[in-house]
Amino acid sequence: MRYSALSLLKNALSGHKNWQPLWRDDNPKDGYDILIIGGGGHGLATAYYLAKEFGITNVAVLEKGWIGGGNVGRNTTIIRSNYLLPGNIPFYELSMQLWEDLEQDINYNAMISQRGVLNLYHSDGQRDAFARRGNAMRLHGVDAQLLDVGEVLRLVPHLNVEDARFPILGGLFQPRGGTVRHDAVAWGYARAAGARGVSIVQNCEVTGFNISNGKVFGVETTRGPINAGRIGVAVAGSSGLLAQMAGLKLPVESHVLQAFVSEALKPVINTVVTYGAGHFYISQSDKGGLVFGGDLDGYNSYAQRGNLATVEDVCEGAISMMPALGAARILRHWGGIVDMSMDGSPIIDKTPVDGLYLNAGWCYGGFKATPASGLAFAHLLAREVSLEEAAAYRLDRFGEGALLDEKGMGAQPNLH
Repeated sequence: MRYSALSLLKNALSGHKNWQPLWRDDNPKDGYDILIIGGGGHGLATAYYLAKEFGITNVAVLEKGWIGGGNVGRNTTIIRSNYLLPGNIPFYELSMQLWEDLEQDINYNAMISQRGVLNLYHSDGQRDAFARRGNAMRLHGVDAQLLDVGEVLRLVPHLNVEDARFPILGGLFQPRGGTVRHDAVAWGYARAAGARGVSIVQNCEVTGFNISNGKVFGVETTRGPINAGRIGVAVAGSSGLLAQMAGLKLPVESHVLQAFVSEALKPVINTVVTYGAGHFYISQSDKGGLVFGGDLDGYNSYAQRGNLATVEDVCEGAISMMPALGAARILRHWGGIVDMSMDGSPIIDKTPVDGLYLNAGWCYGGFKATPASGLAFAHLLAREVSLEEAAAYRLDRFGEGALLDEKGMGAQPNLH
């Protein structure tokens, strides 16, 4: 079924009784040309672009739970391409361009809202660093504006710019940045991939790999063995666990990253704002809730929940930046498991096991990268060479010293 005003009218007249499921809940076959482990945004996008761009449809996406139940439904929905290093800017700008055309491409409302992303600065040195970042973006054709404090207040009037420990002096603004409804991205890609013949297999956990003479031939799952010519792993915070099953040790660590939603409020923040004096970011959803988050919990964990120390730290950042937020009540909070690479940048590459490919190490940046990550991983799986925009995301860069340390904050993943 193709969504349109006409189909909406037709189903309204029939009492909305004839809508079809978004995708088929398939049973696994004995084998596929390509297996994608992980039914999150990256895995589903990979399957979709394999079918659309490369004509490979004998593909299965294996998800251990349900579609939308992992990190793709546990993030703060922000999209942006305001990066500094040449290894990152083209990739994230490709992702932004794919976001802009996504709804028409997959015929699904992902609620893309290009409301802008504003990064605040609090000192002359931080201003100069943001000016450098903005200039790097513009040299790559990416939109960037350096705003003074008056221009910032016109965007977000309720900020605490003067009576604060860290007075706000201005900000770096990317107008094309914004937010996207996270679970709609998973549902939309699953629907679009399924419509092109991809199998979506839920409740199918991978428990091992069938490897012989350095080559992978398939996987063992809770629903039986499945053979495949090539296998792509896109499992976010579980990357280290899956790699261990294949005898690999990855340069990643798994950490909890919490997110929060407040009670519904009248419109108060019409853009995405990040606090330059601490790791805090916030936007307002279409339902009225303030969606915000902060830093990692700081210890290794596979539990999808956080601790109260981080809750306190995030709330302190919120009130420092905008004291009025102190009157809002938190409705709920949750944790997602992120795979933090040693340099803060992702990995999209072959592994030492022939036929096994890796999409991992996304740190904080996984959701915004979803379309470009899917396209790049599909390109790698189909042609066995990296997409040009993802060429820097090699696995061997950690051994060769060709790191992409975007924030320049050291080699410990908890510092990124």
